[in-house]
Amino acid sequence: MSTTSTPPLSLTTPELPSLFSPRKRGKSILPNSRKIHFHDFAISHRIPNLSGIKSNRLFASSSSADTSFDIQSEDSTKLPQAISSDHWRKNIPVLAKSHRVYSIDLIGYGYSDKPNPREFGDNTFYTFETWGTQLNDFCVEVVKDKAYFICNSIGGLVGLQASIMEPEICRGLLLLNISLRMLHIKKQPWFARPFIKSFQSLLRNTDLGKLFFKSVATSASVKSILCQCYHDTSQVTEELVEKILLPGLEPGAVDVFLDFICYSAGPLPEDLLPQVKCPVLVAWGDKDPWEPIELGRMYGNFDPVQDFVVLPNVGHCPQDEAPDLVNPLVESFVARNSAAESSVSTVS
Repeated sequence: MSTTSTPPLSLTTPELPSLFSPRKRGKSILPNSRKIHFHDFAISHRIPNLSGIKSNRLFASSSSADTSFDIQSEDSTKLPQAISSDHWRKNIPVLAKSHRVYSIDLIGYGYSDKPNPREFGDNTFYTFETWGTQLNDFCVEVVKDKAYFICNSIGGLVGLQASIMEPEICRGLLLLNISLRMLHIKKQPWFARPFIKSFQSLLRNTDLGKLFFKSVATSASVKSILCQCYHDTSQVTEELVEKILLPGLEPGAVDVFLDFICYSAGPLPEDLLPQVKCPVLVAWGDKDPWEPIELGRMYGNFDPVQDFVVLPNVGHCPQDEAPDLVNPLVESFVARNSAAESSVSTVS
């Protein structure tokens, strides 16, 4: 890529009916366009023991520039394992006017395949290492370039993990209300840890877990949960509820959901941020009831973080609740760091 071209951006959750080609379940029809954006792409072959795993959807749209974004989806511990690229539908049309924008459903999420975690024995399959590998492979095999990762909630840890595993791929990270992982085993008192593990085992290995999932995988429950995390509840529309719910009704979703909510190990944001080599911007909706901004502010103190931006009167999902704030933030972050890259390349 020349020093004057705009950089790739990578995202994971939108649907753009006005830009996408006609599609059928399990099949996609790509338009005749010079450039295309892929959404919900297949899991790459380099993740161990996953040959044949694919996405059920592939979307495409045209673009006018050479910047790529990867958007990561959000927190499955609060909602059914359903979050898909549809949740970025208010961002893609704007960003795609001047950048190449990619959005994928991570394996286990949205309409991507959902391998039964029990097939992998005692080893947890749905981990940040798995998703980080998928994201990097996507950049290598589809984007064919470095990219900026735009991430929300749990997706923020995926972006961090990916940037550490393959630092030459990620040009920058924009983290929106990254998950604090308050259920992580390290954040629980020592005397409670055995009980937590026992309860997780009960959920995963008995019908109790499936009953719990069934109770939350309804329109009424999803709407109620979204109204908790959106400060502006007028943004919780029937369209949004449907886009969140329907992937959670796909075969295998319940097993993925139960596997992930029992994943209380793995890295924390504060473990990963010191290892990141690329520029980072952290933005936070100050009305997030799940990830309080008072705790999130500490992430602004890490060396890779250029700025900590407060998004006023916004909840846990800023990209959907306040795209008028998030889209310009993405544009400015990418422009600033792309100009810095070009300057360094020219000098060297």
